[in-house]
Amino acid sequence: MVDNKIPAGPLDTKWKNYKGTVRLVNPSNKRKLEVIVVGTGLAGASAAASLGELGYRVKAFCFQDSPRRAHSIAAQGGINAAKNYQNDGDSVYRLFYDTIKGGDYRAREANVHRLAEISTSIIDQCVAQGVPFAREYGGLLSNRSFGGTQVQRTFYAAGQTGQQLLIGAYQALERQVALGNVQMYSRHEMLDIVKVDGKARGIIVRDLVSGELERHFGHAVLLCSGGYGNVFYLSTNAMGCNVTASWKAHRHGAYFANPCFTQIHPTCIPVSGDHQSKLTLMSESLRNDGRIWVPRNAGDDRKPTDIPEEERDYFLERRYPAFGNLVPRDVASRAAKERCDAGHGVGSSRQAVYLDYADAIQRYGRAEASKRNLGDIPKEAITGLGRDVISEKYGNLFDMYEKITGENPYEAPMRIYPAVHYTMGGLWVDYELMTNIKGLYCLGEANFSDHGANRLGASALMQGLADGYFVIPYTIGNYLADEVGKANETVNHPAFLEAEQRCQERIEKLMSIQGRQSVESFHKRLGKIMWDKCGMARSEEGLQDAIRQIRALREEFWSDVRIPGNILEMNPELDKAGRVADFLELGELMCLDALERHESCGGHFREEYQTPDGEALRNDADYMYAALWENRGEDGWALHKESLVYDVVKPSQRSYK
Repeated sequence: MVDNKIPAGPLDTKWKNYKGTVRLVNPSNKRKLEVIVVGTGLAGASAAASLGELGYRVKAFCFQDSPRRAHSIAAQGGINAAKNYQNDGDSVYRLFYDTIKGGDYRAREANVHRLAEISTSIIDQCVAQGVPFAREYGGLLSNRSFGGTQVQRTFYAAGQTGQQLLIGAYQALERQVALGNVQMYSRHEMLDIVKVDGKARGIIVRDLVSGELERHFGHAVLLCSGGYGNVFYLSTNAMGCNVTASWKAHRHGAYFANPCFTQIHPTCIPVSGDHQSKLTLMSESLRNDGRIWVPRNAGDDRKPTDIPEEERDYFLERRYPAFGNLVPRDVASRAAKERCDAGHGVGSSRQAVYLDYADAIQRYGRAEASKRNLGDIPKEAITGLGRDVISEKYGNLFDMYEKITGENPYEAPMRIYPAVHYTMGGLWVDYELMTNIKGLYCLGEANFSDHGANRLGASALMQGLADGYFVIPYTIGNYLADEVGKANETVNHPAFLEAEQRCQERIEKLMSIQGRQSVESFHKRLGKIMWDKCGMARSEEGLQDAIRQIRALREEFWSDVRIPGNILEMNPELDKAGRVADFLELGELMCLDALERHESCGGHFREEYQTPDGEALRNDADYMYAALWENRGEDGWALHKESLVYDVVKPSQRSYK
């Protein structure tokens, strides 16, 4: 059995009691301890800034040219917090409950409740940093709704919330850099971790400009390197997002938990052709005011504006009247796929549905006319007023859609379709965010801890900042208190030399293949296998076939990939090759995990396990656990299980009707 270190006592006092009794490191001793942070998105930047502020000596690494290019910047819609500013019945408990239910009862109660508690402090922290959250006319912070909730608890900054939050964390990080508490290493990619006597003691990185390998020591290592959605090739992730840091830890014995739990986001611009290398997310916030529909008649080729109201199927409102267009992402995605598979899809590919703002424009326009006491004005004037309101709330998203598609979403509905977005699986961590390797922590999307089988919208930013600002500053001291006064290993320790040698040999092996096929071609082929067999729907036959195909593709990669250039220079193709090689291993584990879980839950939908009306059918008796996979090298993987115990929330069949 794994020790998840969940404190004893009532759920709502666990975190408070933990903070009051956890061991501490005094300020003078903190200055003697070094902490490595890999990744500088919201989780990494907030952790590095917070630990630097506490007095630890921090080294932060990112493969981008600046922490401000972390993929957290792409988050658009908002960040959840149980402030109840709208006086609509929200509370810490309700945020906790919505998150547990939204994750289809496959998350840890203690972690989720802590997240809900901390959420209120995150907003105060970010406001103090100057994050320009949207405000009501009177100056109070504004909120909007996201999927899976019946309250308005999402704080936002137009359609660029992630960018503004990251700038706040970046400022805090750069302050610590200026003070000398944090050393920043950009254009450096972690290639391996270093273990000494079973503890994480450092990392091997590659300088992506010079190609040189470097050794770095740390009393603890924090992996904050994001998710692995790019295993599907086409996703909403930035093209550089990868699994390498987590995967290297996994190869050293860190458990990889629930890898098949990946999230398909329902609101993305559809694929337009084979030339695409990524997909574009249209924020879930658009589902606040937009209505999703398809033509009632299959194969209807008319323009959307020519289809009368009675011939439209607002299928989410029809199937889920209580939540309507704001059902959770997994539910909305499967419903859109079902309509398209039934022949009701729109656009040239028939793999899209409409997201329509016509009603919202008229509603806001009438309200604005009434507010201004304009009386009976023409419909065109009402439309203009409504457009102005929509533009203020979502303008940059509408502009982005028009720039990409060439279509004006104020005049015609957007076309959207589900796409890979977020990964709920990741490295297993205990309540303190430590993996099963001592001294190795994992924060943010890179870990598995807070979302279960599906993540509610606006909770990713919440988890990343909660882990970095408010959790790790407490929990890391519990481990580092034992490291005070011990002799430090140097980077000339045999373990460092061996790890560097492993990295060098792998790089040389990749460069020596000199085959005929590009790295990109292998990545694209892997992505198609994953999307077809382990994407929105999975089956036993399909998953078994995927495992066979991935193994064959991996053999082909290691015998026929071609990487131009040299090792000791800036070589993006070599960087990409290492990441794709890791994806080729991860893809097999994801399919194995999906094959092992004989149920449907959240983002994991097995076609064999569904209710008569097509909803996910869980099997709580046999699968109420987190699946922890241990790497056994050539012998594959061994499965361990962490039972999920629900003391407060009683699991039930999830319904949003």
